Amino acid sequence: MSAELYEAGLAVRKEIAGAEFVEATLAAADDFTKPMQDFVTEYCWGAVWTRPGIDRRSRSILNIGMLAAANRPEELAGHIKGGITNGLTKTEIQELLLQISIYLGMPAGLGAFRVAKRVFDEMGI
Repeated sequence: MSAELYEAGLAVRKEIAGAEFVEATLAAADDFTKPMQDFVTEYCWGAVWTRPGIDRRSRSILNIGMLAAANRPEELAGHIKGGITNGLTKTEIQELLLQISIYLGMPAGLGAFRVAKRVFDEMGI
């Protein structure tokens, strides 16, 4: 493992997902789940999210679309929160989800809207 990438990834992960959430997630990791947490921190957050080619806002737009397409509601919720952190508005997320509904189908769109509504309610948005 690259300590440099891990530390960079940890910093970005905390900025986007929230330090409290990340620290709780890492603290809850056990012998089985810790390698996955290390992997996602180093490679996803460290090697990819720190790249200069596109901004964090654009990465959030991509992740929301991909996670809706992959039907991953738990991860979608986290990336909707991250999208807000990265500057997306509720209206922009609504438009993303409408676009997703047309290209992925109404069941995917309806599910994504349910996830987003729950996130917005939790965040008081």
